[in-house]
Amino acid sequence: MLDQARAAVAEITGRAADDVRRLGGGDTAAAFAVRLDDGEMVFAKTAPATMPGAIAAEAASLVWLAEPDAVAVPAVRGHTENWLVTEHVPEAAPSPGAAERLGRELAALHAAGAPAFGAAPPGGPADAWIGLAPMRNEPGERWPSFYARHRVEPYLRRAVDSGALSGEASAVISRVCAQIDDLAGPAEPPARLHGDLWSGNVHWGAQRAWLIDPAAHGGHRETDLAMLHLFGCPHLDRVLAAYQEVSPLADGWRHRIGLHQLFPLLVHTVLFGGGYASQAVAAARSALDA
Repeated sequence: MLDQARAAVAEITGRAADDVRRLGGGDTAAAFAVRLDDGEMVFAKTAPATMPGAIAAEAASLVWLAEPDAVAVPAVRGHTENWLVTEHVPEAAPSPGAAERLGRELAALHAAGAPAFGAAPPGGPADAWIGLAPMRNEPGERWPSFYARHRVEPYLRRAVDSGALSGEASAVISRVCAQIDDLAGPAEPPARLHGDLWSGNVHWGAQRAWLIDPAAHGGHRETDLAMLHLFGCPHLDRVLAAYQEVSPLADGWRHRIGLHQLFPLLVHTVLFGGGYASQAVAAARSALDA
């Protein structure tokens, strides 16, 4: 695999790789830190053959998130069908200052907007991925119907078909979809979302946080923030306070966290089973009780 990475980086950058080091972490791709012959460090990753279009989707997502110059994302150096090369960002410890900056930058990113709910990044495929799960980007005018049809129901069906969710549990989540117009809160314009903003996709650098591994699309801004809550984020209270200073959230947003967490929890239920199913049902009940 090291030789494959070396060859791919050379093809994409036009530079020889002097050193290639396999990186740990991640459950969807092999990742490498590569030193080029001029001393520059780059990052390279490859996706499994079972995820067609994943590299193109990620490259388009990174470019789209970078376009408004709101958040820090690694610059795309180039890609092939199977390999992506970006700039390499050294890791540092999370800091309160970087967290506050992230909150302000996320607010600016979301405000940059999207053509529609479910819109893919320009040049990105409609059939994309979130982690190891397929994710359909299908544009729509209303967030509630988009979210129910393309972010909740497909994974709910798969979870039931695989036996990860019982019929009784499925019924609770189906009630959320049936009542989503009443649960969604005030209407908002489509936001430009990272789309998979769990804490592992926030890469802390020396001065700021960088966003990596996006599944970008047009959506509701509360979805990104709910995912930060779901899996924890260092200094999350600082992130949210700074976000609110720039772009206050609509009343009742805390009561809608469970609604927005249904999507990632169902994805995890499909992929990993276990306790994620019960968490998904708990999130659905919290949305219904809000």
